[in-house]
Amino acid sequence: MKAFVIACVLAIVIAVIGGLVLNSVQQSSEQAFTYSSSVRLGA
Repeated sequence: MKAFVIACVLAIVIAVIGGLVLNSVQQSSEQAFTYSSSVRLGA
């Protein structure tokens, strides 16, 4: 039972850290679509 509780706590901690990391990497739509290196589909 102790191992199960430790595994659940670790899963929650890893999920929170992963969410924070992904949230910090994500760009706002304004920044993401204003780069000059963007691909332009259709002329």
